[in-house]
Amino acid sequence: MARMHARRRGVSGSKRPVVSASPKWVPISGSEVEEQVVQLATQGLTMAKIGVVLRDQFGVPNIQLATGKSVREILVAKGLRPELPEDLSSLMKRAVSLSAHIRANVKDRHNARGLQLIESKIRRLAKYYQHSGILPPTWTYTLDAAELQVE
Repeated sequence: MARMHARRRGVSGSKRPVVSASPKWVPISGSEVEEQVVQLATQGLTMAKIGVVLRDQFGVPNIQLATGKSVREILVAKGLRPELPEDLSSLMKRAVSLSAHIRANVKDRHNARGLQLIESKIRRLAKYYQHSGILPPTWTYTLDAAELQVE
């Protein structure tokens, strides 16, 4: 399958081994993992950062195997669900920083095209989230609103 905005093909990556249970050497239990997820989320970490911290500092290789739930499911159950999905908010951060660069460097046409590609990814992802019920159907992307929503 080809890349989204390029005409070349991607390279295959490694696959995670098929495992159905958490390894025996994991030092903390599932309930302790959930407590750590909630604690790290209240500190303001994103879901990806929570997974990295639990892997590197606590030795938990897979949160879903340890608890039976994903990080998102744990946060939704505790009422800490972020207002925007993480992938959408990171794309919006990239668009905001790139638009600031383009305002400072008006003749930079390569990055202007990059901003168009990022914004098309945002609109495509927002359409998916609206159909799946994660975003309200009236939600629309504008660069001005993105500057206010993204920190």
